[in-house]
Amino acid sequence: MSEETKLRDKLCACGASLFRRGLTFGSTGNLSVALPDGGWLMTPTNASLGDLDPARLSKIDAAGRHVGGDKPTKEAFLHRVMYGKREEARAVVHLHSTHSVAVSCLDGLDCANCLPPITAYYVMRVGRLPLAPYHAPGDEALAADVEKLAGEHHAILLANHGPVVAGTSLDAAMYATEELEETAKLYLLLRGQRVRPLTCEQVEELREKHALW
Repeated sequence: MSEETKLRDKLCACGASLFRRGLTFGSTGNLSVALPDGGWLMTPTNASLGDLDPARLSKIDAAGRHVGGDKPTKEAFLHRVMYGKREEARAVVHLHSTHSVAVSCLDGLDCANCLPPITAYYVMRVGRLPLAPYHAPGDEALAADVEKLAGEHHAILLANHGPVVAGTSLDAAMYATEELEETAKLYLLLRGQRVRPLTCEQVEELREKHALW
């Protein structure tokens, strides 16, 4: 079995897992995984992540051109800029997961860091989470705003939209996205309560021991 075939199957399996667990719904969200030749495979437009066909995945070459499979998602530019700014990125996950989207709609967020360090695993897998300004779906102006943040952040929250997360593997990108969603859920559950987040010293210790790429 070729490496590309394995990646096609893996991408579809990950999409099905996310859909089955309610982290995506309808035809929302999109995934991509990098190919050895510098291109990547991506979920097509208007496709449910719960019912992907490995043979119909969009194939993008290293120059960003659509060279095979169904038409790619209109949000392909999110993936393009994440790969472009993060050389070690091997996968990108973008979801409209409920709790992350809910946080992205809140007024008064710290745009430099949307969620507090509630747990160690959030710090280890996500780190700081900046907020990119709102743009209508498919508006490529969002690419410029994400690009400004992607050099220093592998996870970005899009205002009134949802998270986009890059990882050194598809599993790593998924785990970070899931950790972000669970932390968003905790944050909403704890609103109005007295919360004891990790201290700056505890956060720095985690970053030193588990350096984010």
